[in-house]
Amino acid sequence: MTAQSLKPYAADWPSLDSRPTPAWYTDAKLGIFIHWGLYSVPAWAPHGQYAEWYWEKLRAAGSPNPWRERHAALYGPDFRYEDFEPQFRAESFDAAQWAQLFKRAGAGYVVLTSKHHDGYCLWPSPHADASWGRPWNSVDGAPKRDLVGELASATRAEGLKFGLYYSLYEWFNPVWLSDRPRYVREHMVPQLKQLVSAYAPSVVFADGEWSLTSDLWRAPELLAWLYNESPSAADVVVNDRWGSEARHKHGGYFTTEFGAGLPDATRPWEENRGLGHSFGYNRAETLADYVSSVALIHMFCDLVSRGGNLLLNVGPTADGRIPVVMQERLTELGDWLAVNGEAIFGSRAATRTCQWSDGARPQQAFGKFMVEFDLQAQIGSEPRDGAAVKQFWFTRKGNDLYAITTGWLRPTMTLRGVRPSETSRLTMLGFAQDLPWRLDGDGVSFDLPWLAPQDLPCRHAWTFRITDAQALAEKPGGE
Repeated sequence: MTAQSLKPYAADWPSLDSRPTPAWYTDAKLGIFIHWGLYSVPAWAPHGQYAEWYWEKLRAAGSPNPWRERHAALYGPDFRYEDFEPQFRAESFDAAQWAQLFKRAGAGYVVLTSKHHDGYCLWPSPHADASWGRPWNSVDGAPKRDLVGELASATRAEGLKFGLYYSLYEWFNPVWLSDRPRYVREHMVPQLKQLVSAYAPSVVFADGEWSLTSDLWRAPELLAWLYNESPSAADVVVNDRWGSEARHKHGGYFTTEFGAGLPDATRPWEENRGLGHSFGYNRAETLADYVSSVALIHMFCDLVSRGGNLLLNVGPTADGRIPVVMQERLTELGDWLAVNGEAIFGSRAATRTCQWSDGARPQQAFGKFMVEFDLQAQIGSEPRDGAAVKQFWFTRKGNDLYAITTGWLRPTMTLRGVRPSETSRLTMLGFAQDLPWRLDGDGVSFDLPWLAPQDLPCRHAWTFRITDAQALAEKPGGE
């Protein structure tokens, strides 16, 4: 291994944090995350846990250890995690098919896990083979294919931005275990630069940052190179996982994980989560573990109304298939976006993010790892047991306001705190005719069209657009 130098660009956090986020990212709203690797062979975790952590959990101390016990029963006590590599063949992987699915889902970008914490690379990485002392990438290993390269080409052919997840640390890399500064200097830095130089990703999603500070990871120097000299410099966005002190403070966009997003974030933010409880494919999950299409659409609307993006994960099988239940969820989201995408893509948060009913408002568990906000119990038309519910989500584009609702509240709807102009038009996306409206107190009321269920333009949520409208600021203590 040889070290790769970094040029002395301005590499302090204030200067790096001042770099504007490219507009394509805040316009896109939806990205597809992909966790795929050796862990996709055993493809198992206890309920609610991450299958991609299989190797680390397998070697964790203590007893009982359900990972180790199941592994020994199925594969034998002498079967190592490394022995899964010959079974990771990716023989059914069709990059074009994946990219077409993601395009249909309405995604604007795709982020592939190029290397997770096990260190196994989905591209020809000489640094991986050198530091591990064996073939530890998908070209020298069983697949005999550059999986990153194939998906990069297919994704861009569909007009989507291509990004890469990269784990800074590796659980059991011999160099990491023996000499962390050398690991950073001779493995991590040159490997990440080689990856970016080869594929010019528009997203670099770092992870595994918690063991060292950003200075020890040399993260400011890396980001200065990324922003100034790399092939990705013009349009790259990065996340905030670049050191033990950096999350929600430094880097690019802020991240939450299986959470509820961020309030009053100082920069763009993104919720990343799986369709099930795991990122890597988990064969132990049942249909009940997967988010329903209706819940997915509602969650997405809620995140976008508050100014966030959604990075939605799929976990392919070891042979390279995206499970059908995941394909179904993506296509149903895409069908909804085909009608309502005008209110989503390129939108920004309105002055108010939503309209609440009467009642006490619940608090969303912002930014708490693995804490889910029970959104389905908090939306509707009328208060539930004295608790307020969200009746509409708002987004905006210029002077146009969009109000998204989860159902027909009643034959007449009222948007409070909304002031149209005399020339404003009120329409429902997917319905050809204008809807008559009238001023009603501090808001606007309108009658819904009479439509049979089969004539509704979409399912699960409906969007109303008011041209040349103002969403008034929420008043202290209420709307």
